[in-house]
Formats: sequence, C-alpha cells, structure tokens
Amino acid sequence: MAKQIPLRQCTGCREMKPKNELVRIIKTSDGNICLDKTGKMNGRGAYICYDLTCYDKAVKSKALERAFKVNIPKEIYEVIGKELID
Repeated sequence: MAKQIPLRQCTGCREMKPKNELVRIIKTSDGNICLDKTGKMNGRGAYICYDLTCYDKAVKSKALERAFKVNIPKEIYEVIGKELID
C-alpha cells in the first residue's frame, strides 16, 4: 500500500498541491511572521507556491493577513518575498 502524500492549499493560486511543493509561512506565538523552509517550526502556518506570481496574488488579496488574523506590515512582505526568491 502506497503512502498517502499530504495536500495543502496555496494561499495565492488556491490550488491543492503536495506539501513538499509548497513553502510554509508561519506566525509564531510572539506574533512574528517568517518563512519556514523546514516546515517544522512551531506556529500557525499558511502555504504558498515557490512562484512569485502566487506570492503577489496572496499579497494583493491579503490572504496571509486573513490566515493569520493580523495586519502584516509592508516590510515583512518584502523580507518574505526576498527569502522566497533565494
């Protein structure tokens, strides 16, 4: 019997994809928002494709702000965007 691959929804394009094809963005317990490339950090998570168009859609539609129930400053979006490219 084959092992089932977990699926997650991209907050940008809203497509269900395998978890290993997405990057996780988290909100930690102290309110910091950062990129979680390992996928194992503690905190509330939202997933996004490694594609900048999906990232731009998520920023424009404020999908990450809704997922974390908090306003996200422009500077944090810029830092996450730069880390996503690397």
